[in-house]
Amino acid sequence: MKKEALLLLNMGGPNNLEEVEVFLKNMFNDKNILTMKSDLLRKFIGGMITFTRTESSQEIYRELGGKSPIVGHTKNLVNKLQEKLGEGVIVDFVMRYTPPFADEVIERLNKEDVDKIYLIPMYPQYSTTTTKSSLEDFEETYHDSEGDALVVEIKHYFENEKYNQAVLEKIKESVGNDDYKDFDIIFSAHGLPQKIVDAGDVYEKHVNRHVAILKEMMAKEGMDFHEVHLAYQSKVGPMKWLEPSLEDKLKTVRNRGVIIYPIAFTIDNSETDFELDIEYREIAEELGFKEYRVAKCLNDSDLFVEALLEIYEKMK
Repeated sequence: MKKEALLLLNMGGPNNLEEVEVFLKNMFNDKNILTMKSDLLRKFIGGMITFTRTESSQEIYRELGGKSPIVGHTKNLVNKLQEKLGEGVIVDFVMRYTPPFADEVIERLNKEDVDKIYLIPMYPQYSTTTTKSSLEDFEETYHDSEGDALVVEIKHYFENEKYNQAVLEKIKESVGNDDYKDFDIIFSAHGLPQKIVDAGDVYEKHVNRHVAILKEMMAKEGMDFHEVHLAYQSKVGPMKWLEPSLEDKLKTVRNRGVIIYPIAFTIDNSETDFELDIEYREIAEELGFKEYRVAKCLNDSDLFVEALLEIYEKMK
């Protein structure tokens, strides 16, 4: 009996400190990340970035226990999906810059009688730097293999209602029994160089639309925050990135209580557990915030599992 495969695609994260260099090298050799036309120039610049950032990045992962949390969370999510879908569907995951890579997952799938492969990127909004990169990487690798399954993909799902209910659940958990009016909420999205947006990347439009959807849903749920904001994190280098930055936004927000929700991430990683929860917490404390809370990503939450199952069924 022919099987189907459901694969979750993500950027990945180091499984140990030795993989930090691999992670950075693969990321900065990605033509969707460093967009210059010359492969030689990309390799040179990527090599320089990797050389200068490896040691400091290792320090970050050392603080997180020597590895990224992304793989552990993803394995838990895959196990829950597999339990729901049963033996007729193979559930697995592929990382873009660290193991498991596309080729090793495809090798396993080609040993099974797989008829269709469904790809769900773990990026709710579309970007060339994330969604396109992951889908392109898998599909090119699969094309070069001996597999002949039909590959089906979805490019974004930030409008999915069940997905957004899962987001609201995490925000509610972060507020707890406190009064929403005591808090501002900042939806923090991963930043992007302005030149990539100007070249036609729809990420900023998707993020804006996603915030608008969540604002409407929060209003219906009585989640009456003092104010709702959008900001961008993770800027590197001197070029212009999407604005406002999270640091600048924190300086303009009433410094009473703030909830940060990482709107561009579905799985916790160094940019949520370290950058948001440690680095920006220090900034918030310096600015005098009485409460600074970072909501957890969806990870393997039951509502996220339900949302992914619904997305998978709609792809069929």
